[in-house]
Amino acid sequence: GMGPTGLLELYWSFVKIGFTSFGGFSMIPLIASEMSAHHWMTAEELSDLVAIAEMTPGPLGLNCATFAGMRAAWLPGAVAANLGALIPTFTLGALAAVFFERFKDSRRLGQIMVGVRPACIGLIAGAALTLSMTNYAEGGAAHLPSLGLGALDAFLLMKLKVSIPKVIGLSAALGLLLFGVLGL
Repeated sequence: GMGPTGLLELYWSFVKIGFTSFGGFSMIPLIASEMSAHHWMTAEELSDLVAIAEMTPGPLGLNCATFAGMRAAWLPGAVAANLGALIPTFTLGALAAVFFERFKDSRRLGQIMVGVRPACIGLIAGAALTLSMTNYAEGGAAHLPSLGLGALDAFLLMKLKVSIPKVIGLSAALGLLLFGVLGL
């Protein structure tokens, strides 16, 4: 396992992640860099972790913190990671609530949000690209069955408005069939 110093390091990593991300998907690139910098996880493990965190109910960022912490140091690790991730969220959440209440009718705030939204979309796209490299590429070549599955999922979600849990369930079944049974 991990000693108290390691747990403190894990906690501190998630405090940094909490203070520098906006929760949810924006935490993923930061968790990825912290996890690989400390050799707690490989990119592939992180990609699996994000997939599982997506499937489980609850906020994505905290699920990631829980799984990453568990992976690094079992239960104490999960506690350390979540405490670290929650402290900034709680602090900044309280400050934001006060701020929004005070400036909710301000035109300037509206202008700021117009600038912030595309930045968030850019961050998410960047994270999606980084993760898709580990999901869709095998030894530098595109992994066609995975790409096909990804495209099918996108189509079901965007065009047919199928719910996320159904798409994940279907993808899991197809994954078993394609890669388990057919061995692609």
